Amino acid sequence: MGARPAHLSLQRRHSLKKSADFQRVRALKQSWAHPLMVLYVAPNGQEITRVGISTSKRVGKAVVRNRVKRLIRESIRQYLYAIPGGRDLVFTARPAIAEASLAQISRAMETLLERVRLLPRQRRLEERGEVVSKPPRAESMVSTSVGDEPKGRTNDEVDRSETD
Repeated sequence: MGARPAHLSLQRRHSLKKSADFQRVRALKQSWAHPLMVLYVAPNGQEITRVGISTSKRVGKAVVRNRVKRLIRESIRQYLYAIPGGRDLVFTARPAIAEASLAQISRAMETLLERVRLLPRQRRLEERGEVVSKPPRAESMVSTSVGDEPKGRTNDEVDRSETD
């Protein structure tokens, strides 16, 4: 079994491993919460973004905790290169995450990164393939129907029936 290509996994240089790093990030008390996880953010003085994942025994037994860490790692991998460098991120799993799917965890992560303004909303929608359009103008929403028209027919249908 060979090693996975670098673009398919979270590279070691993007990982937080030392307890002191986790403590430093949490000590700054800059956090954003979601029902599935909490995100702590701190500057790291480097050009890269590093990520740490924390799961407590409240999340579940070892198999569940490891699954949750894999899902969080997969979710962050999608956004890591869109996030500006120079920050350490610590994701702390909450017990509700044990029942969540990859899609739910990814949406939660998007929401948190957007709230921290690390992932702009416009870019997030473009990555999903959604087209951001402007809301319709008020003048196009004004009804131009004639008062005597029967309901359920358009102006064109009324014009055609009158010319027959």
